[in-house]
Amino acid sequence: MENNENNNQEQEVDLNQLLQIRRDKLSKLKEEGKNPFEITKFNRTHTSKEVVDNYDELEGKDVTIAGRLMAKRIMGKASFCHIQDSEGKIQSYVSINDLGEESYKAFKEMDIGDIIGLTGFVFKTRTEEISIHAKEVTLLTKSLRPLPEKFHGLKDPDLRYRQRYVDLIVNPEVKETFMKRIAILKEVKNVLDAENYLEVETPLLNTIAGGATARPFITHHNALDIDMYLRIANELYLKRLIVGGFDRVYEMGRMFRNEGMDFKHNPEFTNIEFYAAYQDYNDMMNITEKIIRSCAKNVLGTEQIEYQGTKIDLSNFTRISMTDAIKKETGIDFNTINTDEEAMEAAKSLNVEIDPIKTSRGDIMNQIFEAKVEETLIQPTFIIDYPVEVSPLTKRKKEDPRLVERFELFINKVEYANAYSELNDPIDQYERFKAQVEAKNAGDEEANDMDEDFVNALEIGMPPTGGCGIGLDRLIMLLTDSASIRDVLLFPTMKPLSDH
Repeated sequence: MENNENNNQEQEVDLNQLLQIRRDKLSKLKEEGKNPFEITKFNRTHTSKEVVDNYDELEGKDVTIAGRLMAKRIMGKASFCHIQDSEGKIQSYVSINDLGEESYKAFKEMDIGDIIGLTGFVFKTRTEEISIHAKEVTLLTKSLRPLPEKFHGLKDPDLRYRQRYVDLIVNPEVKETFMKRIAILKEVKNVLDAENYLEVETPLLNTIAGGATARPFITHHNALDIDMYLRIANELYLKRLIVGGFDRVYEMGRMFRNEGMDFKHNPEFTNIEFYAAYQDYNDMMNITEKIIRSCAKNVLGTEQIEYQGTKIDLSNFTRISMTDAIKKETGIDFNTINTDEEAMEAAKSLNVEIDPIKTSRGDIMNQIFEAKVEETLIQPTFIIDYPVEVSPLTKRKKEDPRLVERFELFINKVEYANAYSELNDPIDQYERFKAQVEAKNAGDEEANDMDEDFVNALEIGMPPTGGCGIGLDRLIMLLTDSASIRDVLLFPTMKPLSDH
């Protein structure tokens, strides 16, 4: 134990010395009138990738690049260094003969992590590496804190998430994940835009927490002297737009849910919801499948992916009712179960523990599904026809009014999408809102509030409508083979570090 403490103390001393050395260098530069922080602009002509990609055209010609100094090898009167910019790395040859004694000395004083500008001509080394023969090197930003040691790097996940700016610098694969994230989000929009959906914006601050079953974040509006909620979903506003005459709308944005955090949950997350008039949940299944397959094909180049060691075929989506899925996995047939008591007996026979405030037939059916079926859903599967009790905004099935026209998409045991044939009967909707309010009063913190304005909108008249929501962070996790949602959020929610 004592040795470990001594090592930690030595490391702390070393770091403090390094920090002081860099600050001393900055002080000297300021004294010499060379403060890099006074530089406001630097004109670069190319990125590292542009130089490499266009070598035949640029060979022997001068280029100007800028980026972070990531490696430096001093060999007397000549040196090699690597500069990293937004598109990659490139090597540069720097010598006293080209820069002159004073400028070469200044280059040698530069530290790993400094941001520099460099002008020189393009050439290949003896080992055929495309490089830049420097004629001029300019210090643009002095890094006052060293980057993580090269071979050990920044590996601690907690530190990586807290200092994502360093993570992006020293772990190139992390930046690649976020480049894919950007491309995936663009592709989702591309598919919907091509289907004539209009992108819209709805409020993040709501006076009622509705549109999903989740605990909201509560804040207070001082001027109005009312509590308000960060949105848990944008569903009810988007459906108001369908009432207003928009045929197809979507919104991609942040949602907020005051719930637990784990590998697939973050308090704020990116979601997309889209609605189409005169369509139903079957149409929503078709467009959802199209979105995911297009993302795989156009961003990854394949529909055959591997997620955390499991091979997944995104070219083949199956559809099965919740009733049939439960029967397939447990032998219990809910077509023959008609009472709450019979459903409870079925749960007991399967050793499924039931939430004491959710004991109706439909609630129990859903809990059995979650306990016994979800874990078996590896390949892309649409689970359709949910109990009405767990679907307060969904149109009932004509064949069995105990069920609704709803689906959830599961891949590798995880839910990725949730969709309905939207309930547009204002009388039915009002009664379901009342049931939600009763559930909330009974202790269900995730139940919806009464939204009388939305009921009013339905009374004006909403056409038959299909709607869907997709958890985009989870989709990005899947398509980038990322184990945690934190790996696909640039700045995930983190508990503040103690001051002590």
